Amino acid sequence: MFGAQVRVHRQRLGMSQEELAACTGVSVRGIRNLEAGRTGRPRPGTVRLLADAFELAGAERDRFCRSALEDAEDAVRGRPVPAQLPADVPGFVGRTDQLSRLGKLLDRGDRPATVVISAIAGTAGVGKTALAVHWAHQFLDRFPDGQLYVNLRGFDPAGTAATPAEVVRSFLDALDVPAQRVPEGLDAQTALYRSLLAERRMLVLLDNARDADQVRPLLPGTASCLVLVTSRNQLTGLIASAGALPLRLDLLSPDEARDLLARRVGMERTAAEPTAVEEIVERCARLPLALAVVAARAAAEPGRPLAALATELHHRLDSLATGDPGTDVRSVFSWSYRQLSQPAARLFRLLGVHPGPDLSASAAASLAGTSPGQARPLLTELIQAHLVTEPVPGRYALHDLLRAYAGELAGSDEADADRRAALHRLLDHYLRSAHQADTVLHPTTREAIEPIAPMSDVTVDDPGSGDAAAHWFAAEYQVLVATVRLAADAGLDRHAWQLVWSMARFVQGRQDFRDAIALHGIALRAALRLGDLAAQGYSHRLLGRAYTQLGEHDEARAHLEHALEAYGQLGDETNQSHVHLGLAEVLERQGRYRDALHQAEQSLARYRTSDQQVWQANALNALGWLHARLGDYETALEHCQQALALQQELGYRQGEAVTWDSLGVAYHHLGRHADAVAAYQRALALFRDLGNRYYEADSLVHLGDTYRDSGDTDTAREQWQAALAILTDLDHPDAEQLQARL
Repeated sequence: MFGAQVRVHRQRLGMSQEELAACTGVSVRGIRNLEAGRTGRPRPGTVRLLADAFELAGAERDRFCRSALEDAEDAVRGRPVPAQLPADVPGFVGRTDQLSRLGKLLDRGDRPATVVISAIAGTAGVGKTALAVHWAHQFLDRFPDGQLYVNLRGFDPAGTAATPAEVVRSFLDALDVPAQRVPEGLDAQTALYRSLLAERRMLVLLDNARDADQVRPLLPGTASCLVLVTSRNQLTGLIASAGALPLRLDLLSPDEARDLLARRVGMERTAAEPTAVEEIVERCARLPLALAVVAARAAAEPGRPLAALATELHHRLDSLATGDPGTDVRSVFSWSYRQLSQPAARLFRLLGVHPGPDLSASAAASLAGTSPGQARPLLTELIQAHLVTEPVPGRYALHDLLRAYAGELAGSDEADADRRAALHRLLDHYLRSAHQADTVLHPTTREAIEPIAPMSDVTVDDPGSGDAAAHWFAAEYQVLVATVRLAADAGLDRHAWQLVWSMARFVQGRQDFRDAIALHGIALRAALRLGDLAAQGYSHRLLGRAYTQLGEHDEARAHLEHALEAYGQLGDETNQSHVHLGLAEVLERQGRYRDALHQAEQSLARYRTSDQQVWQANALNALGWLHARLGDYETALEHCQQALALQQELGYRQGEAVTWDSLGVAYHHLGRHADAVAAYQRALALFRDLGNRYYEADSLVHLGDTYRDSGDTDTAREQWQAALAILTDLDHPDAEQLQARL
């Protein structure tokens, strides 16, 4: 134990054995013997010289000297002091919280009331062993009777996990028990092992455990020892039965990942190529093992740009192959995969078909062609194997490298037809669920489409309320965007455009117009490939709306005119009316109010012919707004009040909110400031309730204008600043104009 302390303090100061010998006058051979534990009791003078060389003081110096004395007492008693701990990990970074939690185990005193076990669990390559070994090296002085270490090989690719009998026997050998004293049978050997550890202060590190049954016979029977267990499984039984402290490791944070590369590769080199460093961190999914492999390659080729290594990582797992099963990322993942049951292994493979970043149990069930009730136990098995995480209840995820590994397995172990069927079921799930959620959110304002009939064994999410539907879209939004691209790339064009159609109103409510342009662009290309005029018209119309909101009026008009042509060929009066209303908005934004009024009048006439009451109300509001822009505020009030009455009768809250804002403008310019403020307040309340932030900002600007014209400039500035905060957050071009006004 004292020798280990000498080694730790020497390495802490970065001293070689030769340098330490020169400082203390002890021979180099003597230093080596001390560190190897091959000496008897060190002389007090030597201990003091070493303490001085290490600049130890106070309690730390006392512990160091006491360690020498305890080693001497053990030597007198003939008690061996095993030192089996592996070497500390060079360049260890991060894990501050976990190290702190482990350190608190020792704050209970040298003899805690119960045996404390820390089960360190995490996915393959996340650094469980590195954390345990690094922490143990920091506290070697707290375990004067030594350390026992074993790799239990719980996930060995050859399937040769260490048995408790093998480990107990190896520990008895380390404790210097003569062969003739070792009893027969595991129970008797375990009893001897626990007797020898009784009253000793030792650390036992059980690395890479398969399950709790493999660990239980190896636990000391008294409270004087600390046991660290690492495993890819959660070891829930051990936590429940032995009071183990569960300590879960996740991927490194971006800062920790950059720090690891800098320490291994060199600060100057990483600082010179920050873009390449960011790409390496992203491509390695912040997995310590993957980052260590890249760092090793960079260190081996100091003249090679990091950008070249980052480019290689586009091949993901192939670029992280090392030829060593212990460090090859693909091989390390396979150790966990091979422990799975057949149904869980199949689900893991099929997760490689999913685009990410996460999924629900019903999506997983659709992917596998099973029910959510059958899928959940399989997901639990994957979580326990740390191949999948559950970042929030009911949402399941796997990091990019594991997703790439699952995708490889799906490509190699699943038949093409089975993989294609799984993809089709997944797209059916998202299309049908999005269509249902959209129907719940917008029952009165959507023209109907008939989604593709789903395959059998597809689970459809069915939110029962508007709030539930909005929450569904919010949880699935990033997945839906990725799924649209996945469908288009797979040539499933009808899925692609119908999925965009089903999520369009939610995207519009987010006011994320760049996303809207990208999605409707994918839908348009799919519709063109299909030769589907209705889908083309729809995509052009929604692209026109998105470009209108971004102020790109020429692009907006071009798409709207294409939409008008498509709907004209189809004889679709309703959608032609929608396009006329869209053209009115573009022309209004260009200051062409009379041309816009003409378009709005055409849309109202068509809507009345087709008895589209909701859209009649929208057109009436548009007419009121345009009359206000032309200075005819009384006519504006008349049209807007008609629109409002119809919207309130139909329960159309989005339209009601927009119309209250239009009424506010008319009241304002008629000098009825109190009525204007009241109208804007009604509009704001509705927009906030609907989550429509762009229109909320627009009403705040109008409200500020009213306060300014009524002489209350302080309140006006407050409204404009609130609007500016929203527009800035939305990265909307209107923010610049408002900033200039302020």
